[in-house]
Amino acid sequence: MRILFLGDVMGRAGRQAVTTQLAQLRRDWRLDFVIVNGENATSGAGITPDHAKLLLGAGADCITLGDHAFDQKSLISFIDSEPRLLRPLNFSKVAPGQGARLYTLPDGRKLLVAQVLGQVFMKRPFDDPFSALEPVLRAHPLGGQAQAVIVDVHCEATSEKMALGHWCDGRASLVVGTHTHVPTGDAMILPGGAGYLTDAGMCGDYDSVIGMQKDEPLRRFITGMPSKRFEPATGEATLSGVFVETCDKTGKALAIHPVRQGGRLAPSGPAV
Repeated sequence: MRILFLGDVMGRAGRQAVTTQLAQLRRDWRLDFVIVNGENATSGAGITPDHAKLLLGAGADCITLGDHAFDQKSLISFIDSEPRLLRPLNFSKVAPGQGARLYTLPDGRKLLVAQVLGQVFMKRPFDDPFSALEPVLRAHPLGGQAQAVIVDVHCEATSEKMALGHWCDGRASLVVGTHTHVPTGDAMILPGGAGYLTDAGMCGDYDSVIGMQKDEPLRRFITGMPSKRFEPATGEATLSGVFVETCDKTGKALAIHPVRQGGRLAPSGPAV
């Protein structure tokens, strides 16, 4: 199975990068399934139903969210009606939506997507991500009911992401980090067959401070005083993420490649 995961879509620039590039990548790379983290798609904070529909219409098969999942209140009444939207598994137990779902491809193959929030350095405590994932992975053994298992680890600390990656090894096809908006260079296949990348980066303008226009973040770092709201940067965006190819029989990763398309970062991706 050929799977593309795209990191946090950041504002209008990120949305535009997805809508203008994803369809061509689906054709060129013969993609079977595309997952997009969309939790910053609307003004850098959450996602509206209209923007979710935009990303899905552009070629995403599934949108994962994160700690900003419900910053846009209109999503609360929408997420239960859209099975292609996933909020974190270990979010509030009364939150609408689901944190994991088994998807069926047109050819009958099945793929599980799950997302958890980290606990380290996050603004408020969330439930233990390991305990939240355990019953989901146990119910969907790799190479059995699910031909592929993808886990989005939305968290700040690289150590926590790595710990979850090794903990999922042998039970997931890909464990990929999101949230920091900075792409890492450690794509690898772990000993048990899980593809791993600490952070997929963002789909956004990298002439910025993690996707925000530079002036206000710089002012706050230098003076310690806010002057105005953060605003997403609007320059040409880089599409950032990771490509993984898996074995349908075992669910293990056969190949993994960081993806950088357009914008300011050096291009990379799988061979066409």
